[in-house]
Amino acid sequence: MKNPEIAKFFYEIANILEAQDVQFKPMAYRKAAMVIETWNAEVGEIYKEKGVKGLKELPGVGDAIAKKTVEILETGKLKYLEELRKDSPRELLDIVSLYDIGPKTAYKIYKMLGVNTVEDLKKAAEEHKIRDVKGLGEKTEEKIIEGIKKMKERKGRMLLGVVYPVAVDVVESLKKSGDIEKISIAGSLRRKKETIGDIDILAVSDNPEKIMSSFAGLENVKKILVKGRTKTSVMIGDIHADLRVVSRGSFGSALQYFTGSKEHNIKIRKIASDKGMKISEYGVFDRKTNKQIAGSTEEEVYNALSMSYIEPELREDRGEIEEAMKNKLPKLIDEKDIKGDFHVHTRWSDGANSIEEMARAGIKKGYSFIAVADHSKSLRVAGGLKENDVLKQMDEIKKINKKYPNFKIFTGTEADIKENGELDFDDTLLKKLDVVVAGVHSKLKMDEKAMTERIINAMENKNVDIIAHPTGRVIGKREPYRLNMEKIFEAAFQNKTCLEINALPDRLDLNDVHIKMAKEKGVKLCINTDAHNLSHFDMMKYGVFNARRGWLTKNDVLNTYPADDIAYFFAK
Repeated sequence: MKNPEIAKFFYEIANILEAQDVQFKPMAYRKAAMVIETWNAEVGEIYKEKGVKGLKELPGVGDAIAKKTVEILETGKLKYLEELRKDSPRELLDIVSLYDIGPKTAYKIYKMLGVNTVEDLKKAAEEHKIRDVKGLGEKTEEKIIEGIKKMKERKGRMLLGVVYPVAVDVVESLKKSGDIEKISIAGSLRRKKETIGDIDILAVSDNPEKIMSSFAGLENVKKILVKGRTKTSVMIGDIHADLRVVSRGSFGSALQYFTGSKEHNIKIRKIASDKGMKISEYGVFDRKTNKQIAGSTEEEVYNALSMSYIEPELREDRGEIEEAMKNKLPKLIDEKDIKGDFHVHTRWSDGANSIEEMARAGIKKGYSFIAVADHSKSLRVAGGLKENDVLKQMDEIKKINKKYPNFKIFTGTEADIKENGELDFDDTLLKKLDVVVAGVHSKLKMDEKAMTERIINAMENKNVDIIAHPTGRVIGKREPYRLNMEKIFEAAFQNKTCLEINALPDRLDLNDVHIKMAKEKGVKLCINTDAHNLSHFDMMKYGVFNARRGWLTKNDVLNTYPADDIAYFFAK
């Protein structure tokens, strides 16, 4: 059983306990779930090698959760969760996943109205029964109706961060099986879209039957949907996955075709037609003679159309084809260009690890710096630091920096932006810090004008260096703030404020469209993991994927610069 599957048990426990108004336990289970879900080694393997002791080494996993993890690994079930479910509707989690409908609200509706399915909930909202429940009202009804609509729109799609590691694991397993000449992920997953419908894989092999058998026989395959000589479809957990074996001479054209996007491919086919060619998954052909011109590689396909190669992340028909025809596409940023992370939490606030442990993790990643940005005092739920705590933390960082002369730990904070745009630390303290990250964490439903002014006011504070998760969205759970992004980008440029691309897969905030807009406005960006434990450093790749979709180069991203240059940038 893979980490995300194990984490689901604990997320569900957290939601049910929170719905029942149990104190403290939900946070513990959610924290453990988050650690397990994102851990860079399989928890099942840790248990095999080190037993319960190894599980307890994971941050937030104590004796009780370790024992439950063992039960899940050994039986695929958890009695504790089954008992909790008896007093909770099975579809409660679907209700909880709606925008702005938390576990407590869902449970209250369930208890008061007997609503235990999404359809029941929709009917109750449409019949205006929700507003009669004490503590709720018309706005809650409106949120529920809108939430159900959004949920249906995204049904069957999963976060990139959930699907990508599964697909990579499949590809690596198939490579080990032998008889594969070429293999690649295709589809929206190859383009690194933020949500993914399924996994598409293409391969070249002289022994397709063996490859199909290997694919169908993978450990995590729960169901075989179709098994053929050149195409097999399976379910890997809740993820639909297809494997196609194509000919050597058409691998490039098939990869281009099945990578998409639809809009990109329509324009490519039109250009081919205008040049007297036709293009399909089988190759590029001369329309008159039907002779194949290209197809074995994607480079061949694009070159046949007088274009430079277009990176998969750019293939959305946002101007990439026109730039490729002029040979003016940017050299996109790569994860190896990242030299550090400006948004790292420690156990001083709500992180799972010490400052030194986070620093060592940064060193292991090959970074030259990190910035500790623990929460400020307003965010009590996240253990926000008071002024004296920040000063003590600065002293600790100074001592640790002496131990690692080739690595820099910047002092910092994730300061809360108050409703009026002021920060919850005064300038006297902020001036002493190397890096000030500022973010909105409350009053998320302000109107566009007020929220835009709030964030601009924060950027006008000369001590603010970075705006964290600028639009506040949580994919599938929370809509972005209402903002005038044009004004946000103008203010960021004028005030030399860096905007964050938050790399956590359920945030990816800024999104790809806004990243491209910010770049065009001359705004400097940074990619941060918002790391709360050691394994979160591995989320950096998702931020880089999003940056690539936004056309960013190495020079557009602040954390590709050396630590000394960054210190100068912030000081200036």
